[in-house]
Amino acid sequence: MKVFITRSLPGNIEKLLRKNGHTVVTFKKEYPISKTELIKNARNADALISLLTDKIDSEIIDNLKSCKIIANYATGYNNIDINYAKQKNIIVTNTPDILTNATAEIALTLALACSRRVIEGHEFVKKKKFRGWAPKLLLGIEMTGKTIGIIGAGRIGYAVAKRFKGFDTNIIYYNRSKKNKFETEFGAKKVSLKKLMTDSDIISIQIPLTKESYHLIDKNHLSVLKPNAILINIARGEVVDEKYLIQLLKKGKIHSAGFDVYENEPNIDPELLKLPNVVLLPHIGSATVEARTKMAQLCAENVLRVLKGKSAKTPV
Repeated sequence: MKVFITRSLPGNIEKLLRKNGHTVVTFKKEYPISKTELIKNARNADALISLLTDKIDSEIIDNLKSCKIIANYATGYNNIDINYAKQKNIIVTNTPDILTNATAEIALTLALACSRRVIEGHEFVKKKKFRGWAPKLLLGIEMTGKTIGIIGAGRIGYAVAKRFKGFDTNIIYYNRSKKNKFETEFGAKKVSLKKLMTDSDIISIQIPLTKESYHLIDKNHLSVLKPNAILINIARGEVVDEKYLIQLLKKGKIHSAGFDVYENEPNIDPELLKLPNVVLLPHIGSATVEARTKMAQLCAENVLRVLKGKSAKTPV
């Protein structure tokens, strides 16, 4: 059977798939595949391995004449029309759990970089402005003892809270359901989203993008942030009203913000690029050799199982 992969992935999954008798075609360009190219290459494929940058809408699904599985190389799957795929009897899988630690580490990295003004310090030294130690040089904010607000208490939210707790922080969280593990292990308290935004010194967002979560963090919630608050987004850019957040940052209404995702990704608002109180990363939350290789492996395992007539390992 034919497997089409929309980008070269780490590891040896092409070799694994071929070893099991399948034909493998991979889009080798280092940019997101266009809809036209995707349809052309995947039209007769029995399996499609896709990326978050691939918008698998109803038009593409209608052109997948032989497809039995779409294996998404990500935990999130908002890039795929799940309901339409189901109507067409196409199984959709994702890669949960594997990238939890890597993504949680990025949340902590962003928080530390923002609180201690790491990027500003780096540029200060590179521009040869450093003239020696000074009492008020690039004063930051200590993380120890602060209140950390966790928005989304799933696997990644738990891993983020676990890392922040190491700084003797106070954890509060917002989640649709009560997470006893948060309360028993971290002494955390579930609060409303408004109270979390009001009380937190550092906020970490890790929720999936849905119709309900689009601009969940809106003007009403952003406007109550503390003047020294730090906002970290490792979820999806569309979860936050980015335009309003930029205005707060420009006016110095909050301390700083760390972004690994953007509302119009890969296009970044030009205003963000001008701000000194932001840390901007190119969506590298899961970008470790370990995580990305295991993600590819899981995609291949799901494809092999479904093409053999077995149930998928991680169906959405």
